[in-house]
Amino acid sequence: MAAPKKSRARSAARLNAVQALYQQEMEGTPTPILLHEFHAHRFGATIDEATLVDAEMDFFDDIVRGVTARAEEIDRTVTERLADGWKLERLDRSMRAILRAGTYELIARPDVTVGTVIDEYLDVAHAFFDEKEVKFVNGLLDKVAKDVRG
Repeated sequence: MAAPKKSRARSAARLNAVQALYQQEMEGTPTPILLHEFHAHRFGATIDEATLVDAEMDFFDDIVRGVTARAEEIDRTVTERLADGWKLERLDRSMRAILRAGTYELIARPDVTVGTVIDEYLDVAHAFFDEKEVKFVNGLLDKVAKDVRG
């Protein structure tokens, strides 16, 4: 059965947020310009005759702005849960974007269940990584969830 429209729109918002955070890290694009670009050119776009799912714009904006505004707190939260000797900078930029977005939701969006946050970012991780990395995302977000949500 197809996911409800709001659920699909939130899933699209998360994927777009990860892509936006990746782009921001790569290019240093200021947040307002980044948000405008995604609003104007990415949401509901047609690529190769397929129309992309329209993302929930307010949810997307909240994730991107929230990760940007709370970057130090989020990076510290993620770094504290990495294995000894690992640094956040050692992770792939796409991985950092996924972990940052997921951690932001766990910290700042109590309206979204832990299971939903983890499942959604596992789906995003599957778009970019193999199973080993997906398991890494699962383990790290689970640790964050236990610490920040009890």
